[in-house]
Amino acid sequence: MQDQEIRAALDRHWAASDANDFEEEHRIYREDAVLEYPQSGERIRGRQKIQASRIAQPNRKRFTVRRIVGTGDLWVTEFVLTYDERPSYSVSVMEFREGKVARETQYFGDPFEPGSSRAAWVEPMS
Repeated sequence: MQDQEIRAALDRHWAASDANDFEEEHRIYREDAVLEYPQSGERIRGRQKIQASRIAQPNRKRFTVRRIVGTGDLWVTEFVLTYDERPSYSVSVMEFREGKVARETQYFGDPFEPGSSRAAWVEPMS
C-alpha cells in the first residue's frame, strides 16, 4: 500500500472517530489487531473487541487531528481527544501490515498549568 493510500485511510479513520461512525472508524484495523494503552496497562486484542470497547464508552467524545506523520508501515497521529468537553492531548502510533493496522499504541496527556519558572521564555499557544 502506498503512503498516499495509508494517509487517506487515516483521514477517513479520524473523521469517522469524530463522527462516532464505529463501522468506518474500525475498517482500518486487521482482524487480529492489538490496541495498547500503556498508561492504564490495558491491551485489547482483535478488531471486534477494539470496536466494542469504544462503543461501550459512555462519554461524548470529539477528535481534533493536529498532524499526521509517517511513511511505510509506521504512522503517528497527534490529536486532541475531548471527552465531555475535557481535552486530552494524545498520540496514536499505528503499525501497518498488509495495508491495515496491526498494532496501535495510544498515549494521553491531560492539560496542566504553565510553570512560572518558564514565564520569561514562553508565549501562550491559544
